[in-house]
Amino acid sequence: MPTGQRQSVGRPHVPRVSTRRIENPDSRGSEILVAALELFATIGYRATTMAQIGERIGIRGPSLYKHVPSKHSMLVTIMTRMMDELLHRQRTALDAGGDVRAQLKRITAVHVQYHAEHRYEAFVGHREIDSLEEPDRSRILELRRQYETNFRKLVREGQQLGTFTTTSDRLSSYAILDMGIGVSAWYNPTGSVTPNELAATYAHFAEQMLIAESTR
Repeated sequence: MPTGQRQSVGRPHVPRVSTRRIENPDSRGSEILVAALELFATIGYRATTMAQIGERIGIRGPSLYKHVPSKHSMLVTIMTRMMDELLHRQRTALDAGGDVRAQLKRITAVHVQYHAEHRYEAFVGHREIDSLEEPDRSRILELRRQYETNFRKLVREGQQLGTFTTTSDRLSSYAILDMGIGVSAWYNPTGSVTPNELAATYAHFAEQMLIAESTR
């Protein structure tokens, strides 16, 4: 856990990205989605009822169906937006160019920063994958596969260049992904470490974990 003393590591340049969230033009629908997200994150998707979501925003459960098709549709929307945003940030970071070390630090930084800034979305997105019904479950899993594959390709490129000495691109990509996923479970936005600082520190960790001794 972070302490009150902040790390002073070199920060990777994280490109500015626009959040590509498509806000529901129905403001009531957006309010319902926020209430559902909070409940899914705190008590779980299966334990949440439409009546509880309605109570959270002061309307009767049956009236929710005027704005959203179902509880499942809200879960699909939350997960789809999360993966679309993660992929967008990752592509933006990769498109900024640089060598494999710079790219690794950037995609790790945006990964960690998202999980610090959007803890509820990330927590629900990773925990509730088995609550999705088909074909939505397979579609979200494919987006996750694309996201992980981009990490793995970059690690493999670094291996081929002799920059990274890891023996497994798959396990290395999983380790970096888990670093960010774990943040959504413990990060406290009122604490002493900002999302930017946390992202920079974890990017440094990822780089040090993979680089060859001769390139340090």
